[in-house]
Amino acid sequence: MRLLYQFPTWLQRLYRGVVWRMDASSKVVYLTFDDGPIPECTPEVLDILARYGVKASFFMVGENAERYPELVARVRAEGHTIGNHTYHHMRGHQSCTKTYVADALCGEGVLATKLFRPPHGRMRFSQKKAILAAGYTVYLWDVLTHDYNPRYSVEKILSIVQRYTRNGSIIVMHDSMKSRDRMLKALPLVIEDLQSRGFRLEALNASV
Repeated sequence: MRLLYQFPTWLQRLYRGVVWRMDASSKVVYLTFDDGPIPECTPEVLDILARYGVKASFFMVGENAERYPELVARVRAEGHTIGNHTYHHMRGHQSCTKTYVADALCGEGVLATKLFRPPHGRMRFSQKKAILAAGYTVYLWDVLTHDYNPRYSVEKILSIVQRYTRNGSIIVMHDSMKSRDRMLKALPLVIEDLQSRGFRLEALNASV
């Protein structure tokens, strides 16, 4: 069951060169959001983060960022970091390396970032090697909330965070229509729980 929410260290070692978890020596965790930005969801996420004084990281789909530059600007202006999530939310395991890397690099101009996360957390080893060679830091995650899954209640999402978050955890949520209702209800509860346990919530950066 743990594999559904948190990949064990031995399995992470098989996929080297990416970051699954940050420094475990301090009580800091990292909220991340994939698949945005979209006007139906991202502004509400930003409002919640501002209310709690929390910084986070947004791994954006390039075509969404290009369509809504005002959201990209707001995310950056409010002190959050931006990551590349490919231009078309491309599935690495279903694409050749040349096509995948070209799609990933297509959004560089609008995103202006060297943080990267592959959609669904999956890409071929050759794709990973090429993305790293392009100067990106590749971030995966330590805690998967499953906020995109309609079978998961808000209470279940919170329980995953409560059970699996530890020092240095990278937590993934989604600012997408698929996740919107569950995520927006769960997010304040997740933040309150983490802060009550003494965790500081920070944004990722390109140097690890």
